[in-house]
Amino acid sequence: MGILVYTAIPVELVSFTADVISEGVSLKWNTASELNNRGFEVERKIISNRSSVISSWERIEFVKGRGTTSEPQSYSYTDKNVNSGIYQYRLKQIDFDGSFRIYDPVKVEYGIVKNYSLEQNYPNPFNPETLIKYTIPVSGRTVLKIYNVLGKEVGTLVNELKEAGSYEIKFNPEELSSGIYFYRLESGEYSKTRKMILLQ
Repeated sequence: MGILVYTAIPVELVSFTADVISEGVSLKWNTASELNNRGFEVERKIISNRSSVISSWERIEFVKGRGTTSEPQSYSYTDKNVNSGIYQYRLKQIDFDGSFRIYDPVKVEYGIVKNYSLEQNYPNPFNPETLIKYTIPVSGRTVLKIYNVLGKEVGTLVNELKEAGSYEIKFNPEELSSGIYFYRLESGEYSKTRKMILLQ
């Protein structure tokens, strides 16, 4: 008569999620139970970003486990060292004896701009300065200029090659008088003009 032996699962992972937040990518995972769990290596792979395409898996953090417990446990880690791009994250769970298990990865898109936009400056009206935000989904020559009500150019804030992404720039018109002005963004085939009011 044979003997059936049941082997306990070292760590029963219930969930593993990756969410975009203002500080970076927030990773959260939960376990239902743990057996001899030394901890988790958090690994990341770059699928694509501004500087590289498809990297190998790299360890970015180690999160200490709870050892042995039958109680549900929660863990979290925030990856703040990210640029705009697509990433994969996975967990490598390591026992005290050195054995390990790698769980399926999750994918997240961070800071990827899909559309052109030129936001309304803030504050508006303004004195002495205001903030202008814009986004471009494709790298290219980008120009942001200021015009008066007669259509005369009175300032250039941006005139250079820009990578795809989100940008903001402060406008402090020390030499301009009070009145209505327009700011115009041109990038690729996109063009947008907005109105702002300066109160000196």
